[in-house]
Amino acid sequence: MADPKGFLTTPRQDWPRRPVEERVRDWNEVHVPGALLPLIGPQADRCMDCGVPFCHDTCPLGNLIPEWNDLVSREDWRAAAERLHATNNFPEFTGRLCPAPCEAGCVLAINQPAVTIKNVECAIADRAWEEGFAPSAPPERLSGRTVAVIGSGPTGLAAAQQLTRAGHTVAVYERADRIGGLMRYGIPEFKMEKHRLERRIEQMRAEGTKFRTSTTVGRDVDAAELRARHDALVIATGATAWRELPVPGRELAGIHQAMEYLPLANRVCEGDLESSPLSAAGRRVVIVGGGDTGADCLGTAVREGAASVTQLDIYARPGTERDDDAEPWPTYPKLYRLSAAHEEARDLRTAPAADADARLFAASTLRFTGDADGHVRALHLVEVDAGRRPVPGTERTLPADLVLLALGFSGPDREDGLIDRLGLTLEPRGTIARDAGFATAVPGVFAAGDAARGQSLIVWAIAEGRAVAAAVDRHLTGGTTRLPAPIGPYDRPMTV
Repeated sequence: MADPKGFLTTPRQDWPRRPVEERVRDWNEVHVPGALLPLIGPQADRCMDCGVPFCHDTCPLGNLIPEWNDLVSREDWRAAAERLHATNNFPEFTGRLCPAPCEAGCVLAINQPAVTIKNVECAIADRAWEEGFAPSAPPERLSGRTVAVIGSGPTGLAAAQQLTRAGHTVAVYERADRIGGLMRYGIPEFKMEKHRLERRIEQMRAEGTKFRTSTTVGRDVDAAELRARHDALVIATGATAWRELPVPGRELAGIHQAMEYLPLANRVCEGDLESSPLSAAGRRVVIVGGGDTGADCLGTAVREGAASVTQLDIYARPGTERDDDAEPWPTYPKLYRLSAAHEEARDLRTAPAADADARLFAASTLRFTGDADGHVRALHLVEVDAGRRPVPGTERTLPADLVLLALGFSGPDREDGLIDRLGLTLEPRGTIARDAGFATAVPGVFAAGDAARGQSLIVWAIAEGRAVAAAVDRHLTGGTTRLPAPIGPYDRPMTV
């Protein structure tokens, strides 16, 4: 504890964002470059080095938060980077994309604003790259064992890096043309610039991990044959089967899934396209779904120049303070939070009819109507109560030329034949069944990440990747492993 009075004398100060009018004209990250580092030392001083640091438990990676806070406070960046990377393969990803359940579990958050754990993490990760504290770590010798990892999202990449460093020969198969999964084509550039992803991929290549892009296992490569060629197989394909909205008018043109829309915008940023075929430019956009994916669509539509953007959330507007009875500390509370995209929509007044920023809360879609050419022109909604029952007399109509469905995902996609060809069993909710050791019913085949857990956070995805790597290493070595396993397959976030 570098400053015993830091939490008493220093207020919380977050990484400032660039002015709205400036940042919506480009796709760069929303925060002010270079403005974080001067804040971090005093913010790290606010950490109380609690006797029982609950931030460890609320973070599935078990990040050693008080330790690297103290090291940052003392400006020992090399040691801080070592402690951070000891539990997290990709802290520059989580430092930008994770909603920080660790901060909800910060002991200081009982009666004060939490320590800016996420910002400190991001500062350490960025400093590590700048100072060369994140070198590649190829194994000293190879085990002679081979592993195929299917899927290159955070789970697949974390598993591949851990197994490669353990000495196994690992090949990662990705159906898209670039590595990264949803981090590549689902996360907008303004949340994380993709050069950060490329940097990690090059590190992994230098360590010996092989990558096979534009390869759909189950269609381009026979899944059973792939299993036969390797000593183990890890399925980390994610939960890509999106949820539908079965209401009248769904068949109209102009209604698309979020993951049909977002990848095209990312491809424009990659230079593959001059403009998106689904661009929101000049259109009246309605986003159905109040989660992070909906917010990603919102920020993207604003940057594309939408005429208006409204986001529908079926839940009532949450409060700004934790309800200690319903969601006691240290659980992650459902609060009214203003993401960068919502801040932009509020300041630019993209949705004059919205309750707050661009959101309509407690709103459920009834139907869509269109024009004579079969293109959507309006979304009809109704207010709902806490039980999602329609409130009589509250029907409204929103004009809409482009509707984006951001309703989440139900499990892995089965169209490629991977699951059926391997003979994998599924849980009732559509995820891949596995035992306490991440193993499926098929010998040598393991499942991890959203494909088996269900839709979750990036920090849980990385934790799954590290844990399944330990399970695979134990399987390959006959029962022992030196790899850490931060979580088990049945662990879940802390709730009431």
